[in-house]
Amino acid sequence: MNSPALEAHVDLSAVAHNVEILRSHTTAQVMVVVKADGYGHGAAQVARAALAAGATELGVATIDEALAVRRDGVGAPILAWMHSRGSDFAGAIDADVQIGVSSPRQLDAVVAAARVARRPAAVTVKIDTGLARNGVAPAEWDQLAAGLAKAVAEQSIVLRGAMTHLVRGDEPRHPENDLQAQRFDEAVADLIRVGARPQVQHISNSAATLMRPDLARDLVRPGIAVYGRSPAPDRGDFGLRPVMTLSAEVLSLKKIKAGQGVSYSHTWVAPRDTTVALLPAGYADGVPRLMSGRLRVQINGRGFPGVGRVCMDQMVVDVGPDGGGVAEGDRAILFGTGAGGGPTALDWAEAIGSIDYEIVSGIRGRTVRTYSAEPVGTSDTGSRSTQGIGAP
Repeated sequence: MNSPALEAHVDLSAVAHNVEILRSHTTAQVMVVVKADGYGHGAAQVARAALAAGATELGVATIDEALAVRRDGVGAPILAWMHSRGSDFAGAIDADVQIGVSSPRQLDAVVAAARVARRPAAVTVKIDTGLARNGVAPAEWDQLAAGLAKAVAEQSIVLRGAMTHLVRGDEPRHPENDLQAQRFDEAVADLIRVGARPQVQHISNSAATLMRPDLARDLVRPGIAVYGRSPAPDRGDFGLRPVMTLSAEVLSLKKIKAGQGVSYSHTWVAPRDTTVALLPAGYADGVPRLMSGRLRVQINGRGFPGVGRVCMDQMVVDVGPDGGGVAEGDRAILFGTGAGGGPTALDWAEAIGSIDYEIVSGIRGRTVRTYSAEPVGTSDTGSRSTQGIGAP
């Protein structure tokens, strides 16, 4: 099978490996976060690989994301925690999607939907313990706790869980983590006192799962670590394996003379006679324009610099006066595992002052995702499948 011109290859064996690493750091069950279409890797494909490796539940941001996973045939417990006024609570109840609740108004809407459906909604209360993002505001806590108790008593809801998000999970010894855990435990004690005991509790993100096992409750909720990216790069990779490799076909080679400018505005001018290679990857595909002049790619095991501006559809690489042994049809690794000194998503992030979460979740456009159950280059080519990034 020929590789697409621009390919994001997803190694599902790496997903399984990373879930096993996470499980080895905790005694809690693992809820794998597959929001944003599995951080750009494919939510359903990652979900199935993670569940097969021992994860027990899934987390997403929106109900629409949860329903998409359901439509792809994944039946595991799944929680969605960010909602608008138009969110489909009735659809969530019908599809057995757990609903995160962050305000009395949301609870009222969920209860109303449950009454119409004539079946209880599975609810997780999201508690703001200091992040000041979504989650129940402290000023509304007493009202919501009372509302949850009433809804439990009348069997409009089942209180499946209580959760919070850490502010400084990637700083394991920061006192804010302990303060948030204390606030969370106090809030759960409030719920128990009013007769609304949650079935499960969860605090830990990827960083806390790996570095603060004492913060684990019934579940941990890793995201980025599932995809092989370290939640604390300054502390190492924890044995995680990057899941996505972004590569592009060399479309053409062109010899140019010293003094020739390349790409828009000629921001790079060849200092010597050289050869440039054209790659079909641009900012419409998720290669940040800010990477102009900062990229390095790997072709046939050798590193080459990107030159000139990254355009909407394409970019140019200097392969040197002798052509670097590069031929049309060769593949350029834009980022991947870092094997052999190759580029990584973290390299991109550090080059533009971002984080690798943004890099991998931002791959889009004409990029085609492919999947295998083993790393690229192994003998198991029969497991490979293909899906466009924009596919439903």
